[in-house]
Parts: sequence; structure tokens; C-alpha cells
Amino acid sequence: MTDKDGAFDTHVASTYDERHGATAPDALNATVDTLAALADGGAILEFAIGTGRIALPLAARGIHVAGIELSAAMVDQMRAKPGGADIPVVIGDMTRAEVPGPFALVALVFNTIDNLTTQDAQVACFENAAAHLQPGGRFVVETLIPPLQDLPFGECKRAFAADDDHFGTDVFDVAQQTYNSRHVWMTDQGTDMLTVQFRYAWPAEMDLMARIAGLTLEHRWSDWSRSPFTRTSRSHISVWQKPA
Repeated sequence: MTDKDGAFDTHVASTYDERHGATAPDALNATVDTLAALADGGAILEFAIGTGRIALPLAARGIHVAGIELSAAMVDQMRAKPGGADIPVVIGDMTRAEVPGPFALVALVFNTIDNLTTQDAQVACFENAAAHLQPGGRFVVETLIPPLQDLPFGECKRAFAADDDHFGTDVFDVAQQTYNSRHVWMTDQGTDMLTVQFRYAWPAEMDLMARIAGLTLEHRWSDWSRSPFTRTSRSHISVWQKPA
């Protein structure tokens, strides 16, 4: 692992699609459909573009897509896929890296906002997204609702996977608004472990981050099928718009 790639080094990148990025075709199509509709024919910039799980299907529809990605190893995986070499990517931090634009849509999906482990970094991400948007452009974030309602009072650990070949737990620090996701995979070659640090933010806090960046909430859904957001929603898709 290198500091440059963060937690997503060559080893993690080589197994990412299998372990983390697998998406049912219907769910993937719903994601791509919604992003394409929000872009309304304009260009899309994906923060944390990764292995191209979302970018490649968007590009296949004729949409101009560019990306920012901290991990060169993740981009190498995308480059090896059909069409992956055609997508321009800046290797850098999505809180400050710049890509020639502007863009109709900036997208940050799959809970990746939580990879920014301080409030300042998350605010900077919103500001960088706004800086890349054309007037009237949109910033969309997909992330989980923090599952704290599942925890008894005072408890800090939650299991999210207990399969034959994979155990996963989240360990929360509610005082710092952070958590660690700890994975253990059992393979024919032995045991493989990964721990990643995250910071969670509630939707209302993200609305304040958007306001700091000059953006206004336009939509909030529970999923990419645009189901209504309710008190029992486990995730949210939030869309903020830059003034026209």
C-alpha cells in the first residue's frame, strides 16, 4: 500500500469489483439512468471514479465523462476495461484536484463521501464540486444513512456481513462522528483483511455543506429508482443545484 493510493492500493484495486463493486444490472441501470437525466445532455465529472463501474456505462451512452481519483491503482483497473482508456482522469484528491470543465453534473456515489474523514474535508469536497459546475449544474451524492438506530444505547459495534467467506464489522465513535469498517475474507490462499476509516454525516449536515458551497437542495431520494426519502430510509441520493 502507498500513501498516494490510500486504502485502495494495487491489491485492493485488483479485487475491488468482485468484493465491493458488484451491482445487479437493474440497479446499475437505475443509477446510470438517473445520472444521465440529471446531466440533461451535459458533461459529467465523477469524483472517486474508481474502476469505472459508473463512468463506463455513462460513456457508452455517448455522454462525456471525466474523473478524479486518488488511487492510481484503481484507475489502472478501469484502463484495462473496454473504453476505460478513453476517459480522462486526474489523479488527485477530490477536495482540491481540478479538471477542465465546466460540467453539468458532478457525481459522488457509493458512500464515498464518507472516505473523507473530517468535516473540513467534506466541506471542501462540496466547494470543489461547485467550482466545477456550470450555472444550473448539479452535485449528486449517494451515501448511507448512519445505521446508529440499529445499535443499543452505548454499543459501538455492528456486524454488516457474516458470510462463509467474508466477515465485516463497523466500529463507531459517536463522539467523533467516525467509524472503521473492518473486513476479513477467507480465501484458498489464506486470510485477507482490510480496515478503512470513515466519517458519517447526516443529510441535514450535508445540506449545510452545500449551502456553504453556494448550492441548494433540489431532490432527495431513498435510492436510484427515486423512491421517496422517509424516516426509515437506509440511504439517500441527494441532489444540490448551483444557481443558474
